[in-house]
Amino acid sequence: MKTMMMIAALALSAAGAQAAVPVAKIQAMLAKPKVMCGRFDQSKTLAGMKKPLAANGRFCVVQEKGVLWRTLQPFPNTLRLTKGEIVHYQGERVAMRLDAKTEPTVRMINQVLFSLLAGDLAQLEQLFRVDGTVGADSWNVTLEAREPALAKAIGTIKLDGGAYVNNIVISEASGDRTSIVFSKIEAGDKAMTADEAALFR
Repeated sequence: MKTMMMIAALALSAAGAQAAVPVAKIQAMLAKPKVMCGRFDQSKTLAGMKKPLAANGRFCVVQEKGVLWRTLQPFPNTLRLTKGEIVHYQGERVAMRLDAKTEPTVRMINQVLFSLLAGDLAQLEQLFRVDGTVGADSWNVTLEAREPALAKAIGTIKLDGGAYVNNIVISEASGDRTSIVFSKIEAGDKAMTADEAALFR
């Protein structure tokens, strides 16, 4: 999550260009539910360390509202990202709140995170060059940042999926590597628990 925030924080300007893959075709393959929740398993390998850091939890993407990222293991931790702010919860306590009005990068952070989790390649195209392949019911793409500062910080992002994004791999220029696997994805209002829905009210 920290890496994703860094990506967006550095990506304050970008230029448009033609995609090397048919982004519109991938967009047509992707489901676009109003509410989508599932499990994530994250592994971060730090340069110079043999054992990766593992975490898992639940995520929800809610159209027009934002993203909920709830780490359950190794310790509970919740981030709620909306258009206006990022809120970090430790248990039920608000540990940090960043307002888009006073933190201009917050809006960009939310845009990139939402686009990554929702597989919104059309939006990501503004920040990254997109390359990859498209099959009958699956696709994979590699994103390379258009801005040199962003490219230096993160290296590349790879995504693959079908109707949903299945995997995201972020290979940073520093040698660090973050892999996120999504599973047990459910769509519709019943996908969210009552506790999760309450965090968007």
